[in-house]
Amino acid sequence: MISKYLLDTHVVLWYAEKSQKLTDKVYEAIANTEAVKYVSIVSSWEIAIKLGTEKLDLVGGLLEFYKMIDNNGFATLSVEREYLLKLKSLPHHHKDPFDRLLISTALVENLTLITIDKNIQEYDMPWIW
Repeated sequence: MISKYLLDTHVVLWYAEKSQKLTDKVYEAIANTEAVKYVSIVSSWEIAIKLGTEKLDLVGGLLEFYKMIDNNGFATLSVEREYLLKLKSLPHHHKDPFDRLLISTALVENLTLITIDKNIQEYDMPWIW
């Protein structure tokens, strides 16, 4: 069975910079050439907002984030109606709208979410860290 992962926004950033913040388990999952790795367009939206409010400093801005996605062979997922329908029924363990949409996306698409976020880990879904 092929592993399919959805990378949280911070995972993409940390992976691109080869950060020690990522666990060996996460590096192994992402480096697995048999696995399919996705990044939601929601992460790009989050990056754009954080850049605009100066909560994030990323040399090259949003275009650099896109390069990180492309250079690492990550596929991009759009926002689909089914994700929003699932979002409505999610328990409120987490209030962050970006993360809630990532959760609903992972649930609908049967993806394992890669995240350090403890709130996301409260949901009944596959995740790794």
